[in-house]
Amino acid sequence: MQQVFKRPVSLADVQTHFCPGCQHGTIHRIVAEALDDHNLRERTIGCASVGCSVFLYSYFDIDVVESPHGRASAVATGVKRARPESIVFTYQGDGDLAAIGTSEIIHAANRGEDITVIFVNNTTYGMTGGQMAPTTLVGQKTSTSPYGRNQSKDGAPLKMAELLANLEGVGFSARVAVNNPRNLIDARKQISKAFRYQAEGKGFSFIEALSACPTNWGMNPTQANERVAGELIPYFPIGVFKNSSEL
Repeated sequence: MQQVFKRPVSLADVQTHFCPGCQHGTIHRIVAEALDDHNLRERTIGCASVGCSVFLYSYFDIDVVESPHGRASAVATGVKRARPESIVFTYQGDGDLAAIGTSEIIHAANRGEDITVIFVNNTTYGMTGGQMAPTTLVGQKTSTSPYGRNQSKDGAPLKMAELLANLEGVGFSARVAVNNPRNLIDARKQISKAFRYQAEGKGFSFIEALSACPTNWGMNPTQANERVAGELIPYFPIGVFKNSSEL
């Protein structure tokens, strides 16, 4: 019998311990598939950050450098400049990249560093207790916004894919989701493209992936997945916001 589905070579053969319904595992898989598709595993270096994203070093069968909170894009810059022949990517959450690491990500993007950034947006600080993040939606209740995010006091949620697309150094910026098969297929396509562009030396690539966080949203997995479709995607539309190769 022909095998038609298997674990990507770039993923370690271990059981993950993400919460039920968390979509980090799905995103891990399609990142690993992209590395396999382009035969990049042997020369890939991941830069893990702090938060649920940190488990990159346990779940991928690649070399990984641990980064201080929010500094993964700065660490990736150093790695890529020291090892320009390597494929270098970061894997970061919204509290990490869009709050603590705002300066690092904006300046790395503006310089056009030849790295790929995978940004998982679940609108909350996942690992540290469900605090309000820069991407938390208006009205969303968190451990630090128990009455809901107030735009007049807290500002509007940041749209990182659109924000970075305005910078000259960015070659590719897209937002994807993995809440249904159609969006999953597109996410795989865009992530694969981001890694291919780095292999071709086309500059800074950014993928924002919308993800469910049932635990901190206080929902079951089905409800959380429905929230991605009903609330996240309307505010954070999926699509390609910049593709310099097609301009």
